[in-house]
Amino acid sequence: MIRLALAAALLIATPAFAQQGHQGHNTRPAPGVAEPASTREFRAANARMHRDMDIRFTGNADRDFAAGMIPHHQGAIEMARIQLRHGSDPDMQKLAEEIIAAQEAEIARLRAFLAR
Repeated sequence: MIRLALAAALLIATPAFAQQGHQGHNTRPAPGVAEPASTREFRAANARMHRDMDIRFTGNADRDFAAGMIPHHQGAIEMARIQLRHGSDPDMQKLAEEIIAAQEAEIARLRAFLAR
C-alpha cells in the first residue's frame, strides 16, 4: 500500500518537476546582469550546433545519420574547447580533451562515409 501511494505521488509530482526544469532551461540573466563569458560561448555553440543539425533529409537513414552527426559532434568539440578555456576541474579538462580527440576521429569517419 505504501508503494502504491509513493508511486502515485511520484506520478503526480513528475510533470511539475519536469515543467519546472524546462522553465529554467536556456534562461537569460536579468537586464543589466553580466552573463559569464563561458555561458555566452556555450549558448553560441549550442545555437550553432542546432542550426547546423537542421539538415536536408534525403530519406537514406545512413546518409542522414552521418550528415546530422557531424554538426552534433562539432558542437561537442566546441563545448569541450569552451571547457578548456574556462574550466578549472582537472577531471573535466581531461574529459574535454578526450572528447575532442574522439569526436574529431568520428567526424573524419562520417565524412569518409559521405564521400563514398
